[in-house]
Amino acid sequence: MGIFDIFKRNKRLQTPVDLSVLKCDVHSHLVPNVDDGSKGLDDSLSMIAELQAMGYSKIITTPHIMSDGYRNTPETILGGLEPIKAALKESNNNLDLSAAAEYYVDFDFERKIENEKLLTFGEKKYVLFEVSYLNPPDNLYHVIFKMQLQGYIPVLAHPERYNFWHMEFEKYQDFIDKGVLLQMNINSLTGYYSMPTKKVAEKMIEQNMISFLGTDCHHMGHINLMKEVVYEPHLQQLIGSGKLLNNTL
Repeated sequence: MGIFDIFKRNKRLQTPVDLSVLKCDVHSHLVPNVDDGSKGLDDSLSMIAELQAMGYSKIITTPHIMSDGYRNTPETILGGLEPIKAALKESNNNLDLSAAAEYYVDFDFERKIENEKLLTFGEKKYVLFEVSYLNPPDNLYHVIFKMQLQGYIPVLAHPERYNFWHMEFEKYQDFIDKGVLLQMNINSLTGYYSMPTKKVAEKMIEQNMISFLGTDCHHMGHINLMKEVVYEPHLQQLIGSGKLLNNTL
């Protein structure tokens, strides 16, 4: 059974959710050739055009930074953003485009917190971070505290995708109580990552836990899924909750 068959089984909205209410996307991989996202400038521009057509007027793209994988730096990310901005300017496209990063909590992340200026978004210095899908790092709470000591506000990327917390749902509230904001992937509501992920995402929405909604857009396949997820009732509930901070950026 495919993703779109799942949609057909579930109750769908008659009118699509208006994503322009969000204004800003806070999680995507649109800088060409720096990670597992965009494969070139044309690829980036095509995805951006689709996101604008859906209602986004601002994009904060967030390439991976990980020591054993995508060894990006603020310089490579911001430098890679410039050709996109130049192309948008040449076509008179006034999209507000900037970059932060999706930091992976690995053996070197503590050093980065202490010795580097992290790429952040928003005036409050939000830092998007992720952890391994296999198991959480032993020093996770310590890392969160270190970020906060440096004046950053930690934002955990796609918490609904970490299967090891699905049976420990109270962990999500524990993060919130410790000052961590949670960023959900919009396509988690499609069943694209897994049906358990979809169910956990729905439960998090019902308990009003989500502060940021992101596309985590890597390729046009993610765009096509978004054209279906706008008929998802839980997306309507989340956007209407008044909890999301996307439009404050």
